[in-house]
Amino acid sequence: MENNTYDVVVIGAGNGGLVAALTLQKKGKKVLLLEKGRVPGGFASSFKRGRFEFDASLHELCEYGTIENKGEVYELLERLGITDKITMIPIQETFSVYTLDTHEEYTMPVGKKAFLAQMEKYVPNSTASMLRFFDLCEETKQALAYLNETKGHPDTKVLMEKFPNFMVVAPYSVQKVLEKIEMPSKAQEILTTYWSYLGSPAENLSFVHYASMIYSYITNAPVIPQHTSHEISLALSEEFTSLGGKLEYLSPVKEILVENETVCGVVIEDNRRFLTNHIIANISPHEVYTKLIAPEKVPDKAKKYLSSQALGARGLCVYLGLNKTMEELGLNHYSYFIYHTLNSNVEYKRMHSLYNGNLVATLQNNREGTSIMCLTSLLFNDAFDQVVTAENYYEIKEKIAENMVASFEQATNVNIHEAIEEIEVATPVTFARYSGHPDGVIYGYLASGYANLLPRVMNEPNEMYIKNLRFCGGFSSRLSGYSSAYLNGEQEALKTFGEMKNETI
Repeated sequence: MENNTYDVVVIGAGNGGLVAALTLQKKGKKVLLLEKGRVPGGFASSFKRGRFEFDASLHELCEYGTIENKGEVYELLERLGITDKITMIPIQETFSVYTLDTHEEYTMPVGKKAFLAQMEKYVPNSTASMLRFFDLCEETKQALAYLNETKGHPDTKVLMEKFPNFMVVAPYSVQKVLEKIEMPSKAQEILTTYWSYLGSPAENLSFVHYASMIYSYITNAPVIPQHTSHEISLALSEEFTSLGGKLEYLSPVKEILVENETVCGVVIEDNRRFLTNHIIANISPHEVYTKLIAPEKVPDKAKKYLSSQALGARGLCVYLGLNKTMEELGLNHYSYFIYHTLNSNVEYKRMHSLYNGNLVATLQNNREGTSIMCLTSLLFNDAFDQVVTAENYYEIKEKIAENMVASFEQATNVNIHEAIEEIEVATPVTFARYSGHPDGVIYGYLASGYANLLPRVMNEPNEMYIKNLRFCGGFSSRLSGYSSAYLNGEQEALKTFGEMKNETI
């Protein structure tokens, strides 16, 4: 007879859930990982069209590095025992950005010295402020490591003494800090190119969050998996099951059981019941508190929390299989950021319209003289819902694709229409159906004000509204992104492990 009692149940085999489950399994716990889909990974998966295999969402992975210079994600995956099962390819540039209205083009290299020299070439007299920026990045990185070591309960005196500049910049946006260190406005605009990866403009985005990310890209070349991000997902899931972990596919959770304000189990779609004292949910708090827990069991604080969080960006993606190589097309960069201007605050407002023309494109050669391109555009409101109907859905998808391809062609002056062999378009409807995220958002909650990285991390102990119910992944305290989800999955697993140790004392 099957024993349906587990030390921990993890809901959702996305990036955070896979890492959380494997971390706890390696700690000797009995773990059940429930996934509603047929494969692991969530957004970290792939799909095939014709002779092309597309990565569903990964552009590039930061905080990985190399065996000689390991980043946080490399060290994490090494602890989990899968670095020898995946192959990473470094990207030898930080980013390329093109503007549609002001006709600017900038390409920034990997490496502090090279990045500094290129910025000085583009923006004379920017070096002094860039050096101040790099110093702040270094201190921020060290301060965050200390906060992680102290599990969000630092000694304030130590923080003030060891990281005085971090304490000064921590409350402010990236725009405020760059202005304060007197960085020329054009250098600020170039430096904040990556803002759309975090889904919040420079005036709202936490300096700590942005500095941590871009410094990683500059000092440790970003990487991509040789066989799409699903390569990582499969390695994690296989390691988990090889150690005795139970992974059930096609098993959506329909109810989280709560007694005395503490989780006690889950019920899945086929009405099987699994008992546990600990749950880690790799799904949105909106779904958990409004759909999976009986209304009378949801604390008022949880309801207030949901109402205080603004949803982040929704995604519009066009996947293109091209019958020419990058060289034949005349394209020699991996990633292209395309905006109308470099002013992130202006472009954020522009991204409230459906056909906004802003996008990020990634491009790589495929086999047989072909290449693969992914175009991603962000949408920060319900403009899609306002125009789409069941009758015009496919027409709207076609217009979205035409607009995004035209934007890329205008910015780069390269014709890709004639090389398109396969095309797939994903909308908020696609992502809502696939992920279950509210409104089909792809970024979790909007990073702004108290919803930015540092306030979320520091306030996380107060966000456990039901005992032993934790969240990981894109809606958690480290916010969205592949690296954030992996790292957060381990952190939540270790916190859960600590709680279980205390229960046995």
